Amino acid sequence: MEFLTDPWNWWIAPFADNAFMRDALLAGLLTVVTTSIVGTWVVLRGMSFLGDALAHGVLPGIAIAFIIGIDTSIGALVAAGVMVLGITLIRRHSPLPEDTSIGVLFVGFLALAVVIMSTQQASYVGDLNRFLFGSITGVDSGDLQRQAITAVVTLVGVVVLYRAFLVMTFDASLASMLGLRPALAQAALLVLVALSIVASFQSVGNLLVFAFLVAPPAAATLVARRVPAIMVVSVLFGVVATVVGILISYHHDSATSATMALCSVVLFFVVLTVTATRRAIPGRQGAAKTVSSA
Repeated sequence: MEFLTDPWNWWIAPFADNAFMRDALLAGLLTVVTTSIVGTWVVLRGMSFLGDALAHGVLPGIAIAFIIGIDTSIGALVAAGVMVLGITLIRRHSPLPEDTSIGVLFVGFLALAVVIMSTQQASYVGDLNRFLFGSITGVDSGDLQRQAITAVVTLVGVVVLYRAFLVMTFDASLASMLGLRPALAQAALLVLVALSIVASFQSVGNLLVFAFLVAPPAAATLVARRVPAIMVVSVLFGVVATVVGILISYHHDSATSATMALCSVVLFFVVLTVTATRRAIPGRQGAAKTVSSA
């Protein structure tokens, strides 16, 4: 219970005394801003499977870039772009539903990543683990700068395309009638999702970024109704999960990225429990009144 009995040493001192903790916090907050804003549309449009697929789909690009010795972000971005293009082409040229095309590419990209990582050239995977599971306490200024740029791009993209995203989410036919070009808006949303994943995988890990892309926005939809409010609440929930996760990891020597992701999921279930309880209580009261009236 040190977080209650000695709040300074538990909550403040780790950030005040350690530069790497401040950098980790900044990286986490930038990740939250990027993934929560894009993740709001992912959750509202029922695209969580796509987010998971893209998070895994960047693995072949990371592995190839790692082997040939180039920036892994470039490899991840190329792989994400190829996957987005593949999903778009399959949807356009086949009668298959979207989840089928995503599933096929998901399995193919993940299998390709496993094959590449099992080769002799990829036998030295010490650094590769950072990109799989994250190393938020080891971020540098380049990582932070890349995340900040992506956060700005994401904000601008969402603001510019807000009307198209909103109408497309609830009525794609209406979006087409209004000339909002839903196919182009869908492609733009896929690009923003891919960018948020690529920018975040070095800090929280591409296998764990999915939790930040889905859990805070999902929790926010339980307490807010308007899309801007959902985005704001999602960011707030993400900030709570990030701060608490980093501090728990620091004090108990657990895996930082996994702890942050777990906190975001736990927070979702806490919000779900509270909202479900609040909905149930008026129901019980109404039932009690009905019985007493009878």
